[in-house]
Amino acid sequence: MTRSHNLVHLLLFVFFSSVFLSITTASSDSDSELVSELISLRSRSKDGVIHLDDRSVSRFLTSTKTPRSYYLLIFFDAAHLHDKQDLHLQDLRREFSLVSSSFITNNADDSTALSKVFFCDIEFRESQSSYALFGVNSLPHIRLVGPNVKSVKDSEQMNQGDIARMAEAMAEFVQSRTKASVGPIHRPPLLSKNKIIFIVAVLLIWAPFLAKKVLSGETLLHDPKIWLCGAVFVYFFSVSGAMHNIIRKMPMFLADRNDPNKLVFFYQGSGMQLGAEGFAVGFLYTVVGLMLALVTHVLVRVKNVTAQRVIMIVALIISFWAVRKVVFLDNWKTGYGVHAFWPSSWN
Repeated sequence: MTRSHNLVHLLLFVFFSSVFLSITTASSDSDSELVSELISLRSRSKDGVIHLDDRSVSRFLTSTKTPRSYYLLIFFDAAHLHDKQDLHLQDLRREFSLVSSSFITNNADDSTALSKVFFCDIEFRESQSSYALFGVNSLPHIRLVGPNVKSVKDSEQMNQGDIARMAEAMAEFVQSRTKASVGPIHRPPLLSKNKIIFIVAVLLIWAPFLAKKVLSGETLLHDPKIWLCGAVFVYFFSVSGAMHNIIRKMPMFLADRNDPNKLVFFYQGSGMQLGAEGFAVGFLYTVVGLMLALVTHVLVRVKNVTAQRVIMIVALIISFWAVRKVVFLDNWKTGYGVHAFWPSSWN
């Protein structure tokens, strides 16, 4: 009797162990199948970004059990908003593609990393249900869905200020959250090989004529006024944020959202800088620089003491006005104030 009782217990143990192992294996096989499918979809994409729709969101996220073995970084796009210059959706989508392609290139020998993180995008008109599922109500928007996220609304949103910092910020976000290395961003060259060959050929043809002009002193580079204007331009270019405008492709102004007939030249908030406000502040800095140059290089040549004093006072007043305007604009834009500290003996 005891022996048959033990046999029954043994059979029950074997049965439940088999059921548990089959469930675990099925779950593992299901997850590995999803990873294989994601890798296949990524291989068909030119930039490695997987295009998701409502069906694929259900398959890879909402219908799967946690924990999953992969992360999905999702860029939310809307083709009908591409003409909205203030959103920069197309530029951000290109930066997102650069992060994806760089990740694949830099981890070509690391299959573990490639099967851990996947870059995806969702288009609004194709997947409105997914937009509602994530709770997305503004763009640009990037979400990271981790292995343990059960409800996609609980996934982590990338800060919009970081999104504006382009590909490098996106790469930092991925690395800090997934612990997978993205590596350096591989940007395409500014000039193609054919353009470089053409430029070199033109320079070689033009070189003898240029050398003759330089030796005879008949070029614009021999005119001091050109150097003076060039120095002022370089100074203005550096302090006006022109390089920032070129790299970020910032618009000069925006249409007022409350009144489309009005234009916004100054954007309140530290998250973005328009081209017009950069040029305005750059002009004020240039005014101060010119006043300083006037005092140190021109005023010292004036022999009349009264004229010197008058010009000095005017230069100080103009400089004070320009600096005051810069401080006012900085306080209005960022909320940070500049306070004067007087010697304690003056109080």
